[in-house]
Amino acid sequence: MATRTKQETGVRKILNDSRQRVTTQRALLLDLLHRSHGHVDADGLYRSAKKKNPRISLSTVYRNLQLFKKMGLVDERHFDEEHHHYEVKSGEEHQHLLCVNCGKVVEFDYPAGRKFRQDIARKYDFDITGVEVHVTGLCSSCRQSQRNK
Repeated sequence: MATRTKQETGVRKILNDSRQRVTTQRALLLDLLHRSHGHVDADGLYRSAKKKNPRISLSTVYRNLQLFKKMGLVDERHFDEEHHHYEVKSGEEHQHLLCVNCGKVVEFDYPAGRKFRQDIARKYDFDITGVEVHVTGLCSSCRQSQRNK
């Protein structure tokens, strides 16, 4: 029997605790999501998974991403109409910068966002359960490339 890493053991525990069947493919996908440390789309996740398990299908990736989302393990981000990106749910609210040219995503924390959330909740007597903010623009590399044209 192969020795499991701490990461693999943690992933299997998450799946076991959720009362979901632990399959090799689910464990692989969740492990890859944890290792990505950021945002990944289904195609990127599929390409990474295919390197480790050539028998995995794109539909398996999509099905499991939806399951992970339903289980509250990942957040689905809609940075543009064409792609959905996924990130492991961190429990910490953060915002995103999105380069409209290359698609680069940068996470940032904006402390004034918490005050904004409190002010809006108080003003409209609304129980806010989440805030999703992304700011579009050009990253420094794309901005530099445009200047050089």
